[in-house]
Amino acid sequence: MTQGTVHGPLHGIRVLDLSSVVLGPMGTQVLADMGADVIKIESPEGDLMRSNGVVEHAGMSSIYLALNRNKRSVVLDLKTAEGVEALMQLASQVDVFVHNMRIGAIERLGLGYEAVARVNPSIVYCAATGFGQEGPDRDKPAFDDIIQAASGLVGAGLAAGHEPDYLPSLIADKTTGLVVANAVLGALVYRGQCGVGQYVEVPMLETMAAFVLTEHMGGMMFASSQAKAGYARLLEGGRKPLRTRDGWASILPYTERHWKAFFREVGREDLADRYDIADRRERNRHIRELYAHMTEIVPGRTTAEWMALCARLDIPATPIYRLEDLPRHPHLDAVGLFDESEHPVVGRVRQVRPTTRFARTPTSIRRHAPSLGENTEEVLREAGIVPERIAALMRSVPVP
Repeated sequence: MTQGTVHGPLHGIRVLDLSSVVLGPMGTQVLADMGADVIKIESPEGDLMRSNGVVEHAGMSSIYLALNRNKRSVVLDLKTAEGVEALMQLASQVDVFVHNMRIGAIERLGLGYEAVARVNPSIVYCAATGFGQEGPDRDKPAFDDIIQAASGLVGAGLAAGHEPDYLPSLIADKTTGLVVANAVLGALVYRGQCGVGQYVEVPMLETMAAFVLTEHMGGMMFASSQAKAGYARLLEGGRKPLRTRDGWASILPYTERHWKAFFREVGREDLADRYDIADRRERNRHIRELYAHMTEIVPGRTTAEWMALCARLDIPATPIYRLEDLPRHPHLDAVGLFDESEHPVVGRVRQVRPTTRFARTPTSIRRHAPSLGENTEEVLREAGIVPERIAALMRSVPVP
């Protein structure tokens, strides 16, 4: 990781990041990967996510490392006037301010939009909230599970008679984090065109409800429709991972040609006629029956044999990869998705590189995820805070 040798498209943009856990850090890491100088403000206790996941070195968990590369860590106690004053000096010199606190909490700290805009009128100020501030839930706490449940994501399966369950991924946090990055970029473009900053709010519940309803609006899309909400093809099930002779695979005949070729290869051309494969609506209506036949057929061959057959017939297919298999995925290995480097605290680490490719302004991993307060002195010095005051601030916030 050679610092300063490669700059992304946001080189020159400075971001003050008061976010923590997953949502905010996901969004600000996207900005950091694109070249922004992201200054992560932490309390003396540090981001809670420093302790979640696999922890082999205190304060440097696997999840923290995955969300905080390319950032600099500054420790300030925002419960003190001195800490807030230092933060305001930083805020006066940056382009973007991001937080995921409840609005009441950040206003009590004196760091709401109006206060920050007074010292920096051109600031892009982004608040990632749990719930939009015009609604009755605006002050409620929001966690990924709560938003999955409230947004219809967990409840979607109830229409098909399944017990509700959470997805085994922090999908609400991560999706909203990506929208945070997108929103900041939009506001920066506007500022570049008009010279004006603005307040931006990205609420989790609304973001995830819109995300879920993209395909599940169903009959709700039309005022006069009696049809139910939901995308029936998904809610009614059918497609499923298939057990092979030696593992699991995803095999997805999609078109009429795919299905006919598949049944011909396995000697079951009668099924193509039975289910009127040529008619897409009929195929979808009988998708559960079609996959029931596949669950009987597929165990007869190995995963490799099915992959070879599907490649020959141009049928979408892949083995089912376990999490620990991904570094050995032949495509991911070929494109170099996993970056290995030496971290000064935790030693050799493997991490996922930025995935978006820019031809003229490539993204890169320029900095390791910082230790708590690692960059406090250098950042405050760059902000013009005198050495005596920096020393006093650092003495007042001992890092554990």
